[in-house]
Amino acid sequence: MKPVLHFLLILSRSTFLKINICAGIAFLLASPPIGANQMRLISPTPDNVLQESGQRFHPVYSTLGMVSSQERLASEVGASMLRKGGNAIDAAVATAFALSVTLPQAGNLGGGGFLVYWHAPERKSYALNFREMAPQLAYRDLFLDADGSVSRKKEFFSVLSTGVPGSVAGLLQAHQRFGRLSRAEVIAPSIQLADDGFVVYPQLADSLKRAFPRLSQDPAARSLFYRQVDRTDGVIQWTSYQAGDQLRQPDLANTLRLISLKGSAGFYEGKTANKIVDLMKASGGLIDHRDLNDFTAPWVEPVKGMFRGTTLISMPPPSSGGITLLQILKLIEPFDLEGLGLNSSDSIHLLTESMNLAYRDRNQFLGDPDQIDIPVLKLLSSSHIDGLRDQLNLKSHTPAADLAGQAPLSSGFNTTHLSVADRDGSLVALTTTLNFAYGNGIAVPGAGFLLNNELADFTAKPGVPNAYGLVQGEQNAVAPRRRPLSSMTPTIVLNKAGDSWLATGSPGGSRIITTVLQVLLNRIVYGLNLATSIATPRIHSQLWPDSLQLEQGLSPDTVELLRQRGHKLGFTRSMGSANSVEINPNGGSYGVADPRRPEGAAIAEQY
Repeated sequence: MKPVLHFLLILSRSTFLKINICAGIAFLLASPPIGANQMRLISPTPDNVLQESGQRFHPVYSTLGMVSSQERLASEVGASMLRKGGNAIDAAVATAFALSVTLPQAGNLGGGGFLVYWHAPERKSYALNFREMAPQLAYRDLFLDADGSVSRKKEFFSVLSTGVPGSVAGLLQAHQRFGRLSRAEVIAPSIQLADDGFVVYPQLADSLKRAFPRLSQDPAARSLFYRQVDRTDGVIQWTSYQAGDQLRQPDLANTLRLISLKGSAGFYEGKTANKIVDLMKASGGLIDHRDLNDFTAPWVEPVKGMFRGTTLISMPPPSSGGITLLQILKLIEPFDLEGLGLNSSDSIHLLTESMNLAYRDRNQFLGDPDQIDIPVLKLLSSSHIDGLRDQLNLKSHTPAADLAGQAPLSSGFNTTHLSVADRDGSLVALTTTLNFAYGNGIAVPGAGFLLNNELADFTAKPGVPNAYGLVQGEQNAVAPRRRPLSSMTPTIVLNKAGDSWLATGSPGGSRIITTVLQVLLNRIVYGLNLATSIATPRIHSQLWPDSLQLEQGLSPDTVELLRQRGHKLGFTRSMGSANSVEINPNGGSYGVADPRRPEGAAIAEQY
């Protein structure tokens, strides 16, 4: 954008003398629009003597590539791969491995996730499924006690809750196929971070302090994240790391070394695999060597759809994110969203009712496509969407009980998302998770990493609410070698010309989908720049429980109008963490780390 020339107003007795300033003064109004229909935000007056910017929040700019993740050191690792000549996959894989060191509550070797990739040179998209899998010995009533009741301890905090980890297989699969740098190069920074240690940042110190009652119950986890203090009376005491302390993880460094040296065999076979299986045998778990050896991370066809001339590329099942996201967008596309206004009572009402209908479909039809039939084409067909739209009540809220008797499926809240853009215009959206914060709180002795509790995403017992108050159905029941349904929604958007534009995603359990939805609406429909699109207050509704969740920052007048429409309201301080990147059509890229997680950072390859 060329500099804008403004005028200085000088008061002269009875008139204003307008003098043209010959030197242009550049300032950022917004990220460049992608089409003629996109709103262009301008300064409030033509004579902006204060040189105020056009929006309240602004993305980080890079002349080349960009990495955005939930932890600064990990983003730095990813950006360093770009500077070495690596591509978006190299940077994403390196960032994800670094997050396993610096973000232990969500980054992981013992979890799983999804990756969506737009390879700009060949103008082709890819999707990778490395979601955890139930062991072969898993069975439908895995989490029931003898009396038929659900055991929350088994479901959430035991080795029975652990799915076969997929993160290592997925990251290595992506790197092997598309990476430009060597495997040793992309893993080396993570080994160093684990070996040498890193300075504990305030958010991690607070997280570990709050997690102490649970993590301290497992000797291996306790030794990883807490310091032993020997008292004079001989009693051993443990204390949390404080902000500014150095956290070293030598066992994790050794596990990463094996992965660097041997690839997947360094995790799913040999020493690390033996440690996992030994833990399972000692603790009554189900994962054995056969499960580890047989685990696969398949490439799958992404879910694709159009919205306002842009092309959306997202994950298919067992992620529910892509289908549900596209359903909501298709439902609301014919409406005058601009006229309704951003976060007005009218627009929030429309979004809420549309979310509820899409989440009803999510619960009824979605699961693991390897074991159940999913009518993807039907769910995204115009006729089906039109039928859903006919059910929208634009005046008042339709109670959940009038739409369906069963609630949507859930997934864990402690997930993490990263996005990468490289100098070639390729994009990566990668979401990975342990489910709960720190998974089930159990670490593999001598291996330095925590296990997931992803099997808690299955139906423990039809009709019984899960940890989040959600009731689940038979489509997602525990079964051998089945992958639990997820809400993770890594998404890439192409602009109206079909070129690279942006990558986004988020943690947040079932709220992931609606977080991604609102980031895209804010950017595509309302013309906000990427940073403002992410910072704007969010809402969430998922049919059951019958409650519209609102972030702080909405007008009290709007809130009251929503109550008058029959919405039952709940309030939360924040939802999600949509770390995102965007390609600048004039060259370079933008990046934003969601301000809701202050430990995050968008790091430029070069400025």
